[in-house]
Amino acid sequence: MRILVTGTAGFIGMHVARRFLERGHQVLGIDSINDYYDPALKFSRLRQLGIGIEAETWGVRAVSTKFPGLSFIRTRLEDRSAMEAIFGLEGFDRVVNLAAQAGVRYSIDHPREYIDSNVVGFVNILEGCRHSKVPYLVYASSSSVYGLNDSRPFSTHENVDHPVSLYAATKKSGELMAHAYSHLYGLPTTGLRFFTVYGPWGRPDMAYFKFASAIREGRTIDIYNHGDMQRDFTYIDDIVDGVERVCESVPACDPSWNRQNPDPASSSAPYRIYNIGESQPVDLMEFVGMLEELLGMKAMKNLLPMQAGDVRATSADVSELYRDFGWRPGTALREGLRRFVEWFVAYERGSPATH
Repeated sequence: MRILVTGTAGFIGMHVARRFLERGHQVLGIDSINDYYDPALKFSRLRQLGIGIEAETWGVRAVSTKFPGLSFIRTRLEDRSAMEAIFGLEGFDRVVNLAAQAGVRYSIDHPREYIDSNVVGFVNILEGCRHSKVPYLVYASSSSVYGLNDSRPFSTHENVDHPVSLYAATKKSGELMAHAYSHLYGLPTTGLRFFTVYGPWGRPDMAYFKFASAIREGRTIDIYNHGDMQRDFTYIDDIVDGVERVCESVPACDPSWNRQNPDPASSSAPYRIYNIGESQPVDLMEFVGMLEELLGMKAMKNLLPMQAGDVRATSADVSELYRDFGWRPGTALREGLRRFVEWFVAYERGSPATH
């Protein structure tokens, strides 16, 4: 297949693109490579895919030296003319939208960046799919949409109208816009609500990465809500497996969908929402203990109150993903963390294989 993968220089995007390429698909990757976190890491990810220094130039198509089926263009989702050109010149069998302005806390002080990328940019993706008749769009949503919901595990059949961050609100907006396009234009769409993805080549703004960096450097780590937190940590390879499986099957209209009792996870349109997570939430202090053990160093901890925009616990009900695709996470947290730590130490040391 010919697949557009947005956010290819990102953590999940790099791994998803590589999986598609290893399966023999052709991939066009796009990314803005913004400075939300160190762009050097993003360029290093691209080098793992065989994309070199030409990726630094806006609008230039770079061709991979490692994967013949990969090309890459640096551009912004919110650049309407650039996105129209990409969809106008290419014929895609699938679009996988993983690009977004990420981060819960960052959205509190930088709201417009989230509207530009996650709302305006996503409209450009939807319009591109509509006008070029893309058969299927798969896009990243987030566990953050559950907001004030306190019934766990989180189910896609629940109402999610009470976000606690603008980031979460933009992700919920994406789901709503996708449904409108599924309903109005028959565009098949599937949204995947990711739960705390971790692993090699991860994001430096995520807690596990920040903790590892601080512990190695002898700095104090900030632990919010005085450590009374739980997260559903999901290993990157399991996420990629789920994305791949979902891309293989185009959703149809749900004949059992009831307007009198509407299910948020499906529709009379070709539209689906799934959770994708480990479904085994772990206490944050237990997680820190595992990280200390694997790094062979103790953490200096600074216990703080809950941060604005945070939720105390996340937990995914993934029964529908198993029912429809046979997907189950296969990587235990300790093993996934071991792989992350191995990569992290090598990356810190400047290993050529990680740069």
